[in-house]
Amino acid sequence: MQHRELGTSGVEVSEIGFGAWVVGTDWWGDRSDDQAVSMVRDALDSGVTYVDTGDVYGHGDSERIVGEAIADRREEVTLATKVGYDFYDNPQAGHGELPKELNEEYLREALESSLDRLDTDYVDLLQLHNANVDEVTPEVRDLLREWKSEGRVRALGWALGPSIGWLAEGDAAVEYDEFDAVQTVFNLFEQEPGRHFIDTIRETGSDTSVIARVPHSSGLLNEQVTPDTVLEDGDHRSHRPTEWYETGWEKVESIRFLEDPDHAEGTRTLSQASIRWLLAHDEVASVTPTFRDGDDIAEWSAASDVPPISEAEYDRLEELYARNFDIDRDDGMDVLRTSVDGEDIAAAGLDKRAASY
Repeated sequence: MQHRELGTSGVEVSEIGFGAWVVGTDWWGDRSDDQAVSMVRDALDSGVTYVDTGDVYGHGDSERIVGEAIADRREEVTLATKVGYDFYDNPQAGHGELPKELNEEYLREALESSLDRLDTDYVDLLQLHNANVDEVTPEVRDLLREWKSEGRVRALGWALGPSIGWLAEGDAAVEYDEFDAVQTVFNLFEQEPGRHFIDTIRETGSDTSVIARVPHSSGLLNEQVTPDTVLEDGDHRSHRPTEWYETGWEKVESIRFLEDPDHAEGTRTLSQASIRWLLAHDEVASVTPTFRDGDDIAEWSAASDVPPISEAEYDRLEELYARNFDIDRDDGMDVLRTSVDGEDIAAAGLDKRAASY
């Protein structure tokens, strides 16, 4: 397992991270607490030392499970969590969004509660969870700097959307000196706004790192969702329209060449190649796939050491993406490609609309 630094914070993360949203909810299948703890420990044993959770996942359950799993291994873990949703006073309605709260009093209480559940006195990376750009006031930024100076947090990040903030929020994270990382959906099939943020980082000379989540495009690039798959209503991936999966399966066939590297350094699976494509960008510090079981952990944690994407392969993928993988019909995803009001996306010239939900 290779490691990269978050910005210039001195905090190192494993190139493949453990997205602990999977152990705090039943959105990706049911599992007992013991099974969830075992998953986290299996990931650690496989070299995955970056663990990314959030206080709202399972209304604290994910943090509690992670805290138990790493209790005797805290020093080897780069621990991240998120705050900003007020789940303490509001019930969860399915996958719907909870009210957000970013005033100083709430954030102080939220951090203390997270530290208690995680059974630690600091976190390596604290992220604001889906905060709108106008909610991250100078007072909020002052508080974040205070926590960093006190050692309560070692690095700061801004976790985006999908249905709340995209371009304006990510650009702010790149611009503001406080933030070491911006987390966003980013994969071969869904390259915006990740590409935009990388371009902004390069153009401005920023040190901000990108943390890429949903690297397998909700089951397409790891082939866990195929034409024969029936997604249950509670499965988090079932919100995708049928047209999106149908076009996605065609796209998968166009990138099969990634399974047969054009250089003699070994082999790799399509799911590993998808992670390697993200890591081909120096700005990407870590990739957090959604591990569902031990087989996923074994395969995807090994992606850090399989053959990298060659320049020729990268250029071929660029050409395919520019042509929409030679698919000329609607994939049904326009209403799910989101920003706060859509104006920032339109101004950037991206062919996307604000969400209707």
